[in-house]
Amino acid sequence: MSAVIEVEDLVMHFPIKKGLLQRTVGHVRAVDGLSFSIEKGSTLALVGESGCGKTTTGRCVLRLLEPTGGTVRFEGQDLAGVSSAELRALRQRMQVIFQDPYSSLDPRMSTADIVGEGLEIHGMASGEQKMERVADLLEQVGLSRDDLRKYPHQFSGGQRQRIGIARALATDPELIVCDEAVSALDVSIQAQILNLLKDLQGELGLTYLFITHDLNVVRYIADQVAVMYLGEMVEYGATEQLFNDPVHPYTKALLSSVPSLDPDEARSGNRIHLEGDVPSPSNPPSGCRFHTRCPFATEQCSTVDPVLEEFGPGHVAQACPCFADDHPDWSAAPDSLNGSG
Repeated sequence: MSAVIEVEDLVMHFPIKKGLLQRTVGHVRAVDGLSFSIEKGSTLALVGESGCGKTTTGRCVLRLLEPTGGTVRFEGQDLAGVSSAELRALRQRMQVIFQDPYSSLDPRMSTADIVGEGLEIHGMASGEQKMERVADLLEQVGLSRDDLRKYPHQFSGGQRQRIGIARALATDPELIVCDEAVSALDVSIQAQILNLLKDLQGELGLTYLFITHDLNVVRYIADQVAVMYLGEMVEYGATEQLFNDPVHPYTKALLSSVPSLDPDEARSGNRIHLEGDVPSPSNPPSGCRFHTRCPFATEQCSTVDPVLEEFGPGHVAQACPCFADDHPDWSAAPDSLNGSG
């Protein structure tokens, strides 16, 4: 199976400008050396705290941002080397579903115009042919032909997101970037949209880059997971493998924060409470970027840049000096970090 997207050493630094002459005095290191690939018909989830670089990565993949460095290849083609005309054609096959179904739809446009806009822009259909295609798309996402002439304010949040999905499907894309596509919806509606996305993937062979902070969503929809912290990938692996045997302390902390419906598990006090705030991406810590919040950090952690090492087939993580010979044992951490005491 071939990779639809290949990202290698992706870097995205935003300049910080000050003064009357707007001199560059520093950089926000939003993404710092990220590498991954997504196989055709599969889903990769990018997870991490707000500000870790997930959305910036998605925008770089779509070439909505020009990366500072690294390579993004779509179906083997380096996006950095394509002309504006070629990029316009490629964007027909790369689409996005936005987080907010309210602000991502133009309130002055009807459903038919919103979903059909891409068809006209790329010369795929117009007139009655376009209207028939839009009607079919609406039915495909669980709406009705009667909704063609309606406007966004006439729909619920879940219905608006279905319109956003129909718009993304209109140009027959290979890749869809789902940027927090269900986080603004009620939980019951989230389940419906996730089921719709999975059904469409099976039916159309779609490839998803799914950006989210909700680990329950990740476990349901993703085949692979990449965990990000301060612009870097700290762990990557198959979803069940990563959930069942996390390696990096940050991944363990994230997974421990997932609410459980099991009362015994909820009372067990196994939640890991990290101390301190996330450092600024404009001035990240030296060495391991997580060492300022890690209870296992040693002096070496602040000076040695950890590298990704394999901990199982397809399962890699940043190997920090504090790892010693085995995975960190959170049971040995201070009581305050394990939710007790």
